[in-house]
Amino acid sequence: MAFQKVCDIQDIIPGTGVCALVDGQQVAIFRPTTAEEVLAISNMDPFYRSNVLSRGLIVEHQGELWVASPLKKQRFNLATGACMEDEHFSVKAYKTRITQGAVEVSA
Repeated sequence: MAFQKVCDIQDIIPGTGVCALVDGQQVAIFRPTTAEEVLAISNMDPFYRSNVLSRGLIVEHQGELWVASPLKKQRFNLATGACMEDEHFSVKAYKTRITQGAVEVSA
């Protein structure tokens, strides 16, 4: 599995997300806390076919992290990509890692 460097961990403000182009796809990368941890899912909201998930709000529900779409607030699991409100919808989840302060996403 190939990983692609997208930015430095310090480029992502804790509690927010950013968007990066990984292997030609828009990927939403989230840093939920001040820890050196990131999670990544597709940036495409499958309900509205809009690349907006990186601008969503990070929320916690039953011990899991989700992002609420900025459009109609459907929530997507940051580890699996599953949609909380409608099991027929999901987004791709990407493997991530931090290497010497660099955020890397699997291509």
